[in-house]
Amino acid sequence: MAWSKLKQNLESFLSPALSDKVEYLATSYRYLPGKAGLCYIAVDKKKILNMSDNPALIKWYQTEQEVKNDSDIQIPINDEDIKAVRKEINSDVPEDRLQVIARDRKLSVLAKELISAQSSLSKSNFITVTSKFLSTPIEESIESNDILLNILALLDRRLGKKRILKMKEKMALKHPIVQYFYELRLSTL
Repeated sequence: MAWSKLKQNLESFLSPALSDKVEYLATSYRYLPGKAGLCYIAVDKKKILNMSDNPALIKWYQTEQEVKNDSDIQIPINDEDIKAVRKEINSDVPEDRLQVIARDRKLSVLAKELISAQSSLSKSNFITVTSKFLSTPIEESIESNDILLNILALLDRRLGKKRILKMKEKMALKHPIVQYFYELRLSTL
């Protein structure tokens, strides 16, 4: 699908409250084969998510340790997590230590998912993912581990106020760029 048609389809799904704030942009350099095209999502004329380079406004992680040491990431630990660690360790470990172990394990999984998702953002991937977004139910896009699908779903007009408010805990576990767009959508309610 041509970019102009794809952009038109994406904009038709954009929440009315965000239609003046958010825009999808893409450029390509047909006659410069060594120069990659750019593709980004802008909010209030600022490039927020750039599919070619790392954006300056959002924190991007390079290693698992960066994710683990980021104090902004809040990982909820429930009783099932602690029970799983206790069962695996099979010894008398203090409760607070079990929480630390469970949190560390969840952070490791999250770190691997974040770094994997970040590495797949490119212009060609943007075209593929947006085409997928337009042909799948919004529930799949929200539940997906793909950063771009999450963002497109958050900007979608089919996502209602009640569902947005119920997603707060899930969004705390997502990449900071997804959290940014979640906060943007919350601000329009």
